[in-house]
Amino acid sequence: MTDTLFLTSSDVADLATPAEYVDAVRAGYRQRGNGAPAKPRSKFFRSDPGGMLTSYAAVLPETGAMGGYMYSAGFGAEDAWFMTPLFDATSGAPLALLDGASMNPFKTGAAGAVAVDELAREDADALAVIGSGAQARGQLRTTATVRAFSDVRVYSPTADHRESFAADFDDQLEATVRAVDSSTAAITGADVVITATRADDPVFDGSKLEAGTHVTAMGQYAPERCELDTTTIERATYVPDLRERATFDAGSFLAALDAGVVTEDHIHAELGEIVAGNARGRTSDDEITVFDSGGTGIETVAAAYMLYEKARAEGIGTEIAFEPASEALTGN
Repeated sequence: MTDTLFLTSSDVADLATPAEYVDAVRAGYRQRGNGAPAKPRSKFFRSDPGGMLTSYAAVLPETGAMGGYMYSAGFGAEDAWFMTPLFDATSGAPLALLDGASMNPFKTGAAGAVAVDELAREDADALAVIGSGAQARGQLRTTATVRAFSDVRVYSPTADHRESFAADFDDQLEATVRAVDSSTAAITGADVVITATRADDPVFDGSKLEAGTHVTAMGQYAPERCELDTTTIERATYVPDLRERATFDAGSFLAALDAGVVTEDHIHAELGEIVAGNARGRTSDDEITVFDSGGTGIETVAAAYMLYEKARAEGIGTEIAFEPASEALTGN
């Protein structure tokens, strides 16, 4: 039998700081840039009851862990469950099983923050956030650790949501955080733009992006979702989390391909290649850059292992037993 640590969402909810998530995920993407295996998500759909089962995985040799996410969304309960199995990358033995719900906005936000650190101008001071849900909150908490923003504007179509978001973060951050009444007002004068929505259609006009802006988009992980318009993709140095995902389910990039405004050669590099120093990031202050973050096993494994180590050190979690196949299959 092998003892494996089970961590509930509550166990890991306050276990790490946003900066610790960013450090762990940066290390994960550096490994990916040096050849660590990772693949885009697999999706399985059912129409009655309607729902989706999704999984993705990665191996991070230097971290010493491998695993990923498997989650269901919809179906009869009309809810979602996030399971994160974590294995030792050397022995293959199971290390932990995490309820990944509470870490989700932080590990995804950390990937966006790593991209901002690599692709945004060093003097980036003004941030626009489009979206006001859990993912937008995770993006802001983590991104605020890599740049000293003084001005944060948030736009969401629902006035109460954007006002509540702004009030919460105005108390938490040194920056002035304010709600604005349009996406144009949010991006005007912004050095960094974060989109974290469930929109199927573009959430701002790409022709209005100012030179030198960096955009992190994390709500377009399906072919029909086009959170960014074709103009934004065409104008930008385009960096996905995984090159393979750009032509698999990155809705905005696929729309730009279909419109004929870009080719597959428009993919500049994966984020990991830039983090590892194997590809250049920003090359000028006037360059527009886009990080397309659809979610991968890279940030999942990196964050989960960081939480596993902290939980072990602090005596958090419950031991569960897994029986090796050599014993379970033979009964020995």
